[in-house]
Amino acid sequence: IKLSIVLGGAAALLVGIGLGLQQTFNDLVCGIILLFERSVEVGDILEVDDMIGKVKKIGVRTSLVETRSNITVIVPNSKLVADKVINWSHFQNRVRYKIEIGVAYGSDTQLVKELLLQVADEHAKSMRRPSPFVRFTDFGDSSLNFELFFWSREMLAIDDVKSDMRFEIDRLFREHNIEIPFPYRTLVMAGGEAPQMREAAE
Repeated sequence: IKLSIVLGGAAALLVGIGLGLQQTFNDLVCGIILLFERSVEVGDILEVDDMIGKVKKIGVRTSLVETRSNITVIVPNSKLVADKVINWSHFQNRVRYKIEIGVAYGSDTQLVKELLLQVADEHAKSMRRPSPFVRFTDFGDSSLNFELFFWSREMLAIDDVKSDMRFEIDRLFREHNIEIPFPYRTLVMAGGEAPQMREAAE
């Protein structure tokens, strides 16, 4: 057996092992960075690749993130260090949210504002300070568009909070005869058979 062949095979094997362990060493180094830098801590609410979850554990190589669906995701530490990560609760444990709503033209806009603020003020998960507020955003094609802004410490289950508020908004709007419109289009067809085709479309 020629020694050069053995040395060449060993070198190729070591190169392959080095390339295979490159990502592992990268995750190990990033884990040490996280432990000392503390940019991400246990209990933080993170948004990574459109996934939102709470950090349950930070290991040397990987971290455990529990999603809103109570699914534990194993995230490499290099992703938390090198990629863009949104930390919702790093400095403050509150987040501002908004609910968009459109009402029909002719509606009492001041009443709409009062009812939206009432919904936010009465919900248990909505903070009183900072106070919620309403923004009249635009005159839409078929609706007057508003946005309800509120702060909450509920981050993982915020979709449930928004759902509760939408139910209450719908109830109050019905009670005060405020219409939530839906978009509509009128189709006009040119040609000799336009009346028959228009009637069929209607």
